[in-house]
Amino acid sequence: MSRRIKRMNPKPRSRDERDDSRPLKARSAKKAGPRLGGKPGAKSPRFASERTERRTPKSAMEKLAQEKPEPVKPVEVLLPTKVETVKVTADENNMRVDRFLEARFPGLSFSHIQRVVRKGELRVDGKRVDSKDRLEEGQSVRIPPLKLDTPKAPNPQSEAAQKTLAALKEMTIYEDDDVLVLNKPAGLAVQGGSGMTRHIDQMLEVMRDSKGQKPRLVHRIDRETSGCLLVAKTRFAASHLTGAFRSRSARKTYWALVPGLPKPKQGRISTFLAKEESEDDTIMRIAQHGDEGASHAVTYYAVVETAGNKLTWVSLKPVTGRTHQLRAHMEHIGHPIVGDPKYFNIENWQLPGGLQNRLHLLARRIVIPHPRGGVIDATAPLPQHMQQSWNLLGLDASRFDPIENAPEE
Repeated sequence: MSRRIKRMNPKPRSRDERDDSRPLKARSAKKAGPRLGGKPGAKSPRFASERTERRTPKSAMEKLAQEKPEPVKPVEVLLPTKVETVKVTADENNMRVDRFLEARFPGLSFSHIQRVVRKGELRVDGKRVDSKDRLEEGQSVRIPPLKLDTPKAPNPQSEAAQKTLAALKEMTIYEDDDVLVLNKPAGLAVQGGSGMTRHIDQMLEVMRDSKGQKPRLVHRIDRETSGCLLVAKTRFAASHLTGAFRSRSARKTYWALVPGLPKPKQGRISTFLAKEESEDDTIMRIAQHGDEGASHAVTYYAVVETAGNKLTWVSLKPVTGRTHQLRAHMEHIGHPIVGDPKYFNIENWQLPGGLQNRLHLLARRIVIPHPRGGVIDATAPLPQHMQQSWNLLGLDASRFDPIENAPEE
């Protein structure tokens, strides 16, 4: 299998331009607190034209944490006791199947929704569907009997709910009435899985509103990856933000530490990826066009700084959003991400002393149009284990990030 790396030739920048275009300055979690579009009074040269207004975030979680909450009554949801057929409304057009069920029947667990869809008990126009398939207005949806008891809305007066609320507040990078951006810590899963009891989706239960609706995940990042995670607090925001991801209007930047020095220093990785499952693990393998389950994946990378010839700090911009895309692509070009338990397979490679053997991958920045106008521009600080590595290797997190010059497609 051959590697496909295309050299990038960004337009040279003058010294003055470089000095004025440092959008990825490292800042502490406090300095990177709720905001839209960066520091007050400062405009990012690249996105200034897109910012039509500056928003003052309203921290709903902060209010909940400080005010004395009132008991929340359980949300009464009538679950079907026999097979029902319903029509997709205009408001539900282009909604994912799993989100459709979640909206119709608040309180149904993620695992139960997935099981109903997987077994083919739910059908659209008489056909089996996947939970990620999107519905169209007017389609007929067959809904099977749902016999699970509707979970009660969490009592915000409970100690556990207060701790969860405080944990979410601590993670918050940006918040307003429609959108929440979290700095997800490494090791915390975004969604539940086998034997998993604590994850972001479960934690968001404490933010259910009076109608039983809770904030919705807009995208996902791997469990061991830290950084920016976008959450929609309303159905309106969820529709617009997922649309921005589908149209590739969302711009994501990741930072990683890899062994060796990638050549060329800036390039494009284009492959097909397919899921390979075994009894013990699931990984993404490089595939060929036409292979079963293969999807095209494109990533731009750029070397930011090196520590001798042993380790390199790279910035990554995924154009597509495949599972494990960045991790599989860096392994494909011979520079797997340091601490990656799935894809780091260099024999006899020794981790330098003082560095932790944890995944060195950060969802550094996300820039996406706000559902009500303007632009959300959120940046996550280096997690503790990566900050330790940057300090030991003498890497300067305030350096200009050359990935800014990478194309958007």
